Amino acid sequence: MKKILFIASEAVPFIKTGGLADVVGSLPKCFDKEYFDVRVMIPKYLCIKEEWRSKMNYISHFYMDYMGQSRYVGILEYVHEGITFYFIDNEGYFNGPKPYGDWLYDLEKFSFYCNAALSALPVIGFQPDIVHCHDWQTGLIPVYLKDRFRGGEFFRNMKSVLTIHNLKFQGVWDVKTIQRFSGLPDYYFTPDKLEAYKDGNMLKGGIVFADAITTVSDTYAEEIKMPFYGEGLDGLMRARSNSLRGIVNGIDYDEFNPETDASIVQNYNAKTFRKEKIKNKLALQEELGLQVDGKKFMVGIVSRLTDQKGLDLIQCVMDEMCTEDLQLVVLGTGDEKYENMFRHYAWKYGGRVSANIYYSEPMSHKIYAACDAFLMPSLFEPCGLSQLMALRYGTVPIVRETGGLKDTVDPYNEFESTGTGFSFANYNAHEMLASINYAKHVYYDKKREWNKLIDRGMAKDYSWNASALKYQELYDWLIGY
Repeated sequence: MKKILFIASEAVPFIKTGGLADVVGSLPKCFDKEYFDVRVMIPKYLCIKEEWRSKMNYISHFYMDYMGQSRYVGILEYVHEGITFYFIDNEGYFNGPKPYGDWLYDLEKFSFYCNAALSALPVIGFQPDIVHCHDWQTGLIPVYLKDRFRGGEFFRNMKSVLTIHNLKFQGVWDVKTIQRFSGLPDYYFTPDKLEAYKDGNMLKGGIVFADAITTVSDTYAEEIKMPFYGEGLDGLMRARSNSLRGIVNGIDYDEFNPETDASIVQNYNAKTFRKEKIKNKLALQEELGLQVDGKKFMVGIVSRLTDQKGLDLIQCVMDEMCTEDLQLVVLGTGDEKYENMFRHYAWKYGGRVSANIYYSEPMSHKIYAACDAFLMPSLFEPCGLSQLMALRYGTVPIVRETGGLKDTVDPYNEFESTGTGFSFANYNAHEMLASINYAKHVYYDKKREWNKLIDRGMAKDYSWNASALKYQELYDWLIGY
């Protein structure tokens, strides 16, 4: 039995700020239980809902020397859907209304967490073959495994995998500070290790010292070797390219299932969508105060409202986009300039544009089920999950060809009648607009072709099972059998 431990800063259903939590919470369920014992460890945040906190069982605690003080480390456990979750407790570090907040404090908190997570393993008696770390918050773990934890029998053969979910976030501060938080000697703060551009960099440490590195799509694995996407680490990604592979994320096919989804008005599947899907559209138009018309081309956006998501392109051509024959439904929060932009256009084009500046999981499901097309013009997108949900719900994605969007959406080819969505290559507002107009043309003038696009999209399998097989291959290769 191969033992794997996921160590991360968030996991569904306990705490979620982004796609990382979906991966860490959903993927472990999909491994072959006959050969793999996969467990998960996250911090016990005070902001985890009471319904979960009350179910956690105390296992043990110990005191650990950290930054010259003796600190409490509690270990709790809860088994959810057959997977054992461990929670590292220290109220001094993991209190507060959100898992992340102040950058400097986050760096200290997660340095402590990396130490505590590894120190807790002998206490709980779980000795993983592979520690699978996620993003900068756990970047110090591969370093520690090669350093202070290397001597003991317990950690000797432990391997580490680091998954980069978004290279933009790296855990960077001046060298002195990172050195103080990490407790690592001077030896580690050189340009070939944890130092980058005169600063200390926790993610870089993980990339240098991990036994294998993965990222969340094949295209993103190639992109981050280039300066434009490499966020200053492209040289290192090229140097480690033999240890780097892309494995595309999946989505939970039980949770995202138009046939059984309780959040939507009318359930449907790949056979019945032609008749039933439209009822979700009419209900959403009614609910959001849009003109109720089943024939109108409805485009959805469910997104963090930030520059990364390509919203400046939308801003450029918003007036040209919001023509009589199109409706736009937006859900999300983010930068004030984009929140206000969508509010303004909802006011300007009442009945055509609906701006929902908040986040709600049930509302996102309604949008996936109701819309005809789904727009994701991202500047960069390591994997992206929204386009996978759109495909699952028979909503045709319109995306920019970058990262995971390029890997998961096949562009429509009218001559061969192939493809599952529409895409454009350059980061250019009018190129995006041309794709939207092309999609609209197919929707209005070639209805049978449009329905075939949906057929092909709904037939795709982007469940976690496919990703799990690739991770199993990676683990087998690392453990050496």
